[in-house]
Amino acid sequence: MASGDDEATGWFEPLYAAAEAGEAVVPWDSGAASPLLVDWTAAGRIDGRGRRAVVVGCGLGDDAEHVASLGFETVAFDIAPTAIRGARRRFPDSRVSYVVADLLALPDEWLRAFDLVVEVITVQALPDPPRAAAIAAVSSLVAVDGTLIVVSGARAVGEPANGPPWPLTRYEVEAFATGGVVAVRIEDLRGQPGPWARRWRAEFRRVEVSGRGLS
Repeated sequence: MASGDDEATGWFEPLYAAAEAGEAVVPWDSGAASPLLVDWTAAGRIDGRGRRAVVVGCGLGDDAEHVASLGFETVAFDIAPTAIRGARRRFPDSRVSYVVADLLALPDEWLRAFDLVVEVITVQALPDPPRAAAIAAVSSLVAVDGTLIVVSGARAVGEPANGPPWPLTRYEVEAFATGGVVAVRIEDLRGQPGPWARRWRAEFRRVEVSGRGLS
């Protein structure tokens, strides 16, 4: 997320700082890893040993800790320094590398560098612009034969949405298939717990070279 765009992203750090002081609630922080991520990794029997993962907009670290527990060498980043400090404080013995970073200004060495990329609700917390650019940036992290898993709230085109975060349309989810990344499966899940009863869970893969997938 672009640190220089105060209107789009400048509210993340104040939100986490206020939450740390007990003056606000982070709407996407449930205090546990995303159930849709956990179920996906369990169903696929994902084994991260010898592989690298990155968690986008990691917040206070629950999704990152789950990914690391699968054996991945895990990087987790957020634009909010308070969130990163909170993750490190919550998990002082973690193997995760928690770093402050900007999704719209990624380090060059991260591009196409990760076997698993995890995106849970980060993109839907952004207006458009810069949401479209953020979607492309997420996909740019996926290594050859790597997998991207996206979890977000869902809505129909034209359906009113109160945000942030704003649930994504199917078109926006399909937009992660770019630059050599293709959709494997897009699930439209109903009856989910709040705040979004309808959610997307979408799996993508970079396909230029075959033979090193996660499953």
